[in-house]
Amino acid sequence: MRLLIMGPPGAGKGTQAKGIAARYGIPAISTGDIFRTNVKNETPLGLKVKEIMNSGGYVGDDITNGLVRNRLAEEDAAQGFLLDGYPRTLAQVEALDGMLEELGVTLDAVVSLTADTDEVVARLLKRAEIEGRADDNEETIRTRLRVYDEETAPLLATYAQRGLLVEVDGLGEIDEVGQRIAAALDAVRA
Repeated sequence: MRLLIMGPPGAGKGTQAKGIAARYGIPAISTGDIFRTNVKNETPLGLKVKEIMNSGGYVGDDITNGLVRNRLAEEDAAQGFLLDGYPRTLAQVEALDGMLEELGVTLDAVVSLTADTDEVVARLLKRAEIEGRADDNEETIRTRLRVYDEETAPLLATYAQRGLLVEVDGLGEIDEVGQRIAAALDAVRA
């Protein structure tokens, strides 16, 4: 399976991505995790990314596209993958289309997790407390949600037009949401 998982920050993408990846035996590729690793290790990329993330913005297409291109070229992604956090812009959709064409593959589905804004803010504030994430304060969270609505949500229409969009309610217990996703993907594969 070659999949994308999309949804607003805090909708549970990272949590659900792990389960989807395990179910299909594919790597879950999170651009956010790649960025946070670089920030933690204080790489030159990490220092740039830290400044962007702390302001609530998104890392630019040039940096992100390069990271994704390199990751999709790795051996473990040859039989499938799940991208989490990418693409976020129409330009990234076009870049991903080009990468997939170069690899001679297509996407199977785009899972979109839906979630109430206030519930998402509460989830992210709780996560910030537990994990000590400096990039998750209420103002930054609301900025990220606004940026998502403005820049990323329109991508869902693009994938819907292509017949790839699978919408799943992201609220509820982790296992319950996972079962909804599995049922939706099983229907796609049928």
